[in-house]
Amino acid sequence: MKNIIIYDSLTGNTEELAKVIKEEFMDAYYAKINDTLMENIPEGDIYYIGTPIIKGMCTEKIKRLLEKLENKKIFLFATAGFGGSQEYFNTLKERIIDLLPKSNQVVGTFFCQGKMKEQVKARYLQLITEHPEDKNLQVSLKNFEQAKSHPDEKDKKRLIEEIKNKLDIK
Repeated sequence: MKNIIIYDSLTGNTEELAKVIKEEFMDAYYAKINDTLMENIPEGDIYYIGTPIIKGMCTEKIKRLLEKLENKKIFLFATAGFGGSQEYFNTLKERIIDLLPKSNQVVGTFFCQGKMKEQVKARYLQLITEHPEDKNLQVSLKNFEQAKSHPDEKDKKRLIEEIKNKLDIK
């Protein structure tokens, strides 16, 4: 089986997950998305496509890749800074799946929280100073702190378990 791992990563979180998949499938094609790759997408049996979530959506490069794929089996994985809720992850998953041409088959998905840049925390602290009554900002700051340790070893283990379960790999 020819495994293709293509990902985008802005802070390193999604790249960490891509590396975990690569360790599981040592002979897999593995690359960070780039313009050359977009013109010459390798042929494979399963495509593991990874993205960070930016403003509720995959990156623009991954969006363009997904829109180009036809008749592929795809396992989507993503990291999201604001992500403690399965409901939120399900919403993201549906948005991204809607980008795919209908000839593709999504064979599995995995979404987990990922750490954010320190500038995000600085912005939250600034906004809290300006709007101390805003309880949502306190929730966002707490979420930022929780996200610092992700993706963690449990996330990585769950990713491989999900792949093995969905693809019936022993």
